[in-house]
Amino acid sequence: MLSATSPLVRRSAAVAAAFGLAAVAGPRVAEATPAGTVTGPAALHWSTCPAGSDAPRGTYCSTIKVPLDHTKPKGRQINLTLSMAGALDAPRTLVVNPGGPGQSGIGTAKLVWSSLPEDVGAQYNVVSFDPRGVGASSPVSCGDTKKLIKHPAVPYTPATDAQEQARRTVAGKIAEQCQANSKDLLPYITTANAARDMDGIRTAFHQDKLDYLGYSYGTKLGATYATLFPSHTGRMILDSVVDPTVTTYASQYEQDPALQHRAEQFFAWAAKKDSTYHLGDSAAKVSATWNAVRKQLDAHPAGGRAGSAELDDLLASVMYLDIQWGDVAKAVSDYRRGDAGDLLGATDQLAFGGVDPAQLAYNCVDDAWPRDWATLHKETAAAAPKSPLFAWLNTWYSAPCAFWKAPTAPPVKIGAAKVPPILLLQAKDDPATPLVGAQRMRQVLAGSRLVVAGGGNHGQYLFDNNPCMDKHGSHYLLTGQLPPADTTCPATPAP
Repeated sequence: MLSATSPLVRRSAAVAAAFGLAAVAGPRVAEATPAGTVTGPAALHWSTCPAGSDAPRGTYCSTIKVPLDHTKPKGRQINLTLSMAGALDAPRTLVVNPGGPGQSGIGTAKLVWSSLPEDVGAQYNVVSFDPRGVGASSPVSCGDTKKLIKHPAVPYTPATDAQEQARRTVAGKIAEQCQANSKDLLPYITTANAARDMDGIRTAFHQDKLDYLGYSYGTKLGATYATLFPSHTGRMILDSVVDPTVTTYASQYEQDPALQHRAEQFFAWAAKKDSTYHLGDSAAKVSATWNAVRKQLDAHPAGGRAGSAELDDLLASVMYLDIQWGDVAKAVSDYRRGDAGDLLGATDQLAFGGVDPAQLAYNCVDDAWPRDWATLHKETAAAAPKSPLFAWLNTWYSAPCAFWKAPTAPPVKIGAAKVPPILLLQAKDDPATPLVGAQRMRQVLAGSRLVVAGGGNHGQYLFDNNPCMDKHGSHYLLTGQLPPADTTCPATPAP
């Protein structure tokens, strides 16, 4: 499934890079921590971050040890790599997770701290980390999977049994390679264990309470932490909220119609700009044009490597942020005029990303998945009429879970313990974490507050330029005071 449980958080960044978009960042520059300095109350050694990590220039990292198996605290230990940004002597520490699962977090501390209002930044150091199995924290590997996926790829929606079987074969081989390369790690790459690791971070910083900001999948991680460690849960913001009441497998069927609805909003937006993009002067006409382009790419792949599957990847990746809609509309418009340069640049970036081993590791072990393909086929085929652009695409992203070898982890029922009140932030039309998930999280976390913004951008606090949502988030971090009741904010203007 997408976003909260897929690599598309990073794929959106890849699209931005392909189109030459600037990265979002605040106006301030975080203070660099000199190598070897002990900062704050924790006696941690800080030095340059591991080579090849996602940490921005000037970021310093440290490591702590955590048990691979938390039921055996003195057993095998693995490394957890952290980064920190801030004024260094701030009274509080905010732990941040950017989502995924499978997304590196050590570059997030600097991005978040530099985006905080100055009065909030003065109160907080910001710590982020690569969760277990990710990046610089004992990463899982599935070996070389790029050779398994050729481009143009087989269309996501199978027209024949042979096409469906081809994708099933690839999914099975990916699962086999993951098992062969990381079988000792895979049973322990779970959200519950990642939450227990976060308590290790709290302990390393000698904090009685964990203050936390989690986006997307990070909301599941944060809510799991609060359930397991309610007495150590401090100020917590969950932004773009995962549904806590359904399995990862079932949640993809919540995503499908939400993604389709967001695509229809994109088509309506493009129709209003028909004089610029020439894709049609109504949403229905833009939709028809889009499907005609998909058929054309299947018959004659652009550059010999971009077919309908690659275009579908591109559309899915820009459902998260409407700031990228114009770039995709232009790429398709140019392609129709005979210039496939921008389209190929973007689809090549997405294809380069390949399989995300850590994303699969978390998704496939956190919850039970159907092991008989007939169930996935039946339920996806039933979802497709209402979500024709996304139902099969979403199923194939996590299809290796149907063939996964590692056992399913014991479930954590979020909200089973009495959890301190939490601030939930959500966009009404978020396609990756639909609104129903935030509403259900609000129900299971008694006393929490839900603030819903108009629009559908995924990730609100600090990064959607929404003054109303930012005000709620910052006030809570400064004071610990929640809104007196659930409330709403207007949407940010469309691009």
